[in-house]
Amino acid sequence: METESEPYVRLATLRQLHRVVAELNTARSLADTLQTVVDGIVLGLGYELACVNLVRPDGDLVVAAFAGDPAAEALITGRVGSRASWERRLTMGENWDGLRFIPHTEGWVLVEDDVPQWHTEGPDPRFEDEWHPEDRLYAPMYASGGELLGVVSVDRPRNGRRPGAWGREALQMYAFQAAIAISNARLRANMQRALVRLEREQQALRASEESFRQAFEYAPSGMAIAEMGGDQHGRLLRTNDALCRLLGRPASVLRRYSFSDLVHPEDIGTLLRTSAEGGRAELRLGRRDGTYVWVSLRNSVVADAADGPRFLLTHVEDIEERKRHELQLAHRASHDSLTGLPNSAELRSRLGARLCRRPQSVRATAVEALDAAFETRPSVEGAPGEHGFRPDGFPEPFEFPGGMGPTGGLGGGPAAGGPYDHHVHTVAPATDIDDGTKGLAVLFCDLDGFKSINDRFGHHTGDAVLIEVARRLTTGVRDGDTVARLGGDEFVVLADGLGAADAADLAVRLRNAIIPPIRVDGRAVRVGASFGIGWASCGMSADEVLRSADQRMYIEKRSRSKAHRRAG
Repeated sequence: METESEPYVRLATLRQLHRVVAELNTARSLADTLQTVVDGIVLGLGYELACVNLVRPDGDLVVAAFAGDPAAEALITGRVGSRASWERRLTMGENWDGLRFIPHTEGWVLVEDDVPQWHTEGPDPRFEDEWHPEDRLYAPMYASGGELLGVVSVDRPRNGRRPGAWGREALQMYAFQAAIAISNARLRANMQRALVRLEREQQALRASEESFRQAFEYAPSGMAIAEMGGDQHGRLLRTNDALCRLLGRPASVLRRYSFSDLVHPEDIGTLLRTSAEGGRAELRLGRRDGTYVWVSLRNSVVADAADGPRFLLTHVEDIEERKRHELQLAHRASHDSLTGLPNSAELRSRLGARLCRRPQSVRATAVEALDAAFETRPSVEGAPGEHGFRPDGFPEPFEFPGGMGPTGGLGGGPAAGGPYDHHVHTVAPATDIDDGTKGLAVLFCDLDGFKSINDRFGHHTGDAVLIEVARRLTTGVRDGDTVARLGGDEFVVLADGLGAADAADLAVRLRNAIIPPIRVDGRAVRVGASFGIGWASCGMSADEVLRSADQRMYIEKRSRSKAHRRAG
């Protein structure tokens, strides 16, 4: 029997308290710790029943551990009491220096609340400190920050009496140590879950990296990773086998380059205008043997970590066959299928590119010239933007189709539209007498005697004659000139930078090149040629220029006899 005057009882209780507290630190999990808490109360503090009500994340308290009565344990373990009901209990009854005692005389009002409870009927106490079956004693457990962790509930002291001052202090000390043990167990559990989650994330990361490595290395098309930003921007860091095979260079060599080092000089602008994120471009990359291959580039930005350096991931697809097919289709659409010369549509396109609506003799006013200079030009991929300016703000020089320029190809005389006019006007000699004016000559050629060859020997022979005439005309002109087949037995030659005498000499040379016999299937046939010389000039349309040359050709044809025409 415990009394305040029995030191040996205190010593024995202290030893038991020390032993059960030591047991708290041996538990490996939160569940083990909670069970150790209630077992320690039953075995070491002299109570027959004990349970731990643990605060859940939602604030309510659940019976997490029970000791002393298997039937009671099966009945209430896992049941939940609301936070409001528990707060009500912890403010009722008597405050025993942190413990809360609710005598049976007050606790009858708690019989119907939602807190799980277990008690047996019993007689009223015979003396003042005797324990009644409906008495309740709670030991709240708080974390270091004052947060409620749970409540220890004890019942039926073995000596049948309410605990004295020393018994209360022992229970309070034990509840304090139990709170520390539960906090540590939760911390360990959280750390274990974090470690498990980290390990899973690392495994997922390793699996993802391995998947990326395999997808990168064994991709059927080229892949490359390049630096972003800094002095080494664009330098290739890693390439796969497909890209190495495509460019004929080993990975160790490619790491010395960037795409700007490998791109075709004509495509460098396209590469620089390709955005890093989601950018696409079609351009040519250089092979080791000095040739170039058409590829399609698709860019994306990847990060090494959440805030780590960013890299440029580029997908390189070989489109050489598609480009070749596109060029073939474009060539077929713009060239004659029999002779391979530019067809009528291509001829009109090239001729129309040199002409404007305003005659060269009519000079534009300052306002008109300024409007013409800043007129919106068509925007295509790889071309300048509006108003003839590059994206960097510098003026974009005028570009002529097909590589033609103001001083070569199909270029004409000096600009005449004013200081702001980018267009180089095409001029024509005033008369057939050579006055030194150089212009764009249009030589309209019609074959003489070709119909009779078709009628006598068939279209096979006629086709062979047309092919040979096309070859002779192409051989007889300069590299920058255009020879086109207008249709049937009509051909047109565009020759820039000629005077009237030069054009006449060219017509004679071409006629002399055509009239020698042409051998087809062992048979020699001959055709003549009539040439009409027209001149392209701004203010005219392409059809008007061709019609003028055609009319001159018929005038020239009628001026000679039929026999003379056939003889050339």
